[in-house]
Amino acid sequence: MKIEPVTDYTPCHALRRAVFIEEQGIPEPEEWDDLDDQAIHLLASEAGTPLGTARLIRKGETGKIGRICVAKSARGTGLGAALVREACERFAEMGCTRAYLSAQSYAIPFYEKLGFVPYGEDYDDAGIPHRDMEKPL
Repeated sequence: MKIEPVTDYTPCHALRRAVFIEEQGIPEPEEWDDLDDQAIHLLASEAGTPLGTARLIRKGETGKIGRICVAKSARGTGLGAALVREACERFAEMGCTRAYLSAQSYAIPFYEKLGFVPYGEDYDDAGIPHRDMEKPL
């Protein structure tokens, strides 16, 4: 399994379309924003097949991990955790002291195992309950 930043994020968009728009029913206009061009896109692949992605945006000393998704065929393999760990490592290398993400509420235990702590109130994002989580780097 290889996880690396990519400048052509077409495969990342294809994964996000499959997971967020097709599987989860998020309306297309809510998935695409103007932040992709400012972000680092991590792509996880094996034998050339894209299997997971995450989007990294630095805001001062804070790194935001977003748009984390894993193809159905690779779920349960540890790939999601590997993407989050890689994102945290990259932010730490950039000098960030904190990482945060917006977790779908059902996924909070997954992120807690990776050292993230929920904060704030639950909120709705694209019809799905979410909660912010953070981790010191």
